[in-house]
Amino acid sequence: MNVSIGVDLRGPVLLALAVDPAGRVVAERTAPLTLEASVDVALQVAKDAGLDDHAPIGLAAWEPKMAEVNEIARRLGARKGRVTVTGAGLAAAAAETWVGAARGARYAACLLVGEHVSAGVIVDGRPWRGAHGLAGSAAWLALNPVERQDYRQFGCLDAEISDRGITHRFAWRVEAGDLSHVVEQAGGLESVTAAQVFDGARGGDGVAVSVARDTARYVAMAIANLVTLFDPEVVVVGGLVATAQDLLIEPIRQECHRHLSPAMSEHFRLEVTSLGDRAVAVGAACLAAAPAS
Repeated sequence: MNVSIGVDLRGPVLLALAVDPAGRVVAERTAPLTLEASVDVALQVAKDAGLDDHAPIGLAAWEPKMAEVNEIARRLGARKGRVTVTGAGLAAAAAETWVGAARGARYAACLLVGEHVSAGVIVDGRPWRGAHGLAGSAAWLALNPVERQDYRQFGCLDAEISDRGITHRFAWRVEAGDLSHVVEQAGGLESVTAAQVFDGARGGDGVAVSVARDTARYVAMAIANLVTLFDPEVVVVGGLVATAQDLLIEPIRQECHRHLSPAMSEHFRLEVTSLGDRAVAVGAACLAAAPAS
């Protein structure tokens, strides 16, 4: 494996890294997420690392089948090097098993929560892509039997635990009459972010505490489903769950055990990303350099 390029296209600011065979970042660039910038920054970071046109480039996005992502791949494909496209969750899983919190594990899963939700699974040391490259679309995990428009638009899990989902659940509570200091601190209900909800929970705000508690329950159900289906050695969480780990990790761990069989519960291990916001780009570079599977 030689130096390869990984580009995190989740936005609004994209991250491009050149990563060496030991998983070390040797060059790094950021840029606003636009079509032109995505192509330019990938080529520029390759130049920064002293690479030629044969360097493999990996792209990772929340929705890897989106037309914009395919167009970026097409433009970069004019080079001589291989271009791969993958979901953000699978890229993160690859990074964590390579040089992160699941290092060395041959069976691992990763749940990534942010603007959207994505998961990835490593099976016997290989990325599990599915029949159509859509494995890991955890946003669409069905965890609630009710019919809602946002479930049909974004997916059930995404509608509940993404940044948008968390703020929507908080807003519904406030609009129903519950009082929260978070609204005043944010400058209005429409300005509240998930990070501010978690800050409110740390301060003992009742509405925020309740929303954080429900978030942990949804995350735990999703993780328990991944464990039940794939029996991984470890599950790594990243994104919003990692930044709020002081609030969420122990409740998630306890709730997971409630949803797992005794045998699975005995072997279940939950970890927080050790790569932070770099995980997706590092994993995209790892998958780009690996032999096609």
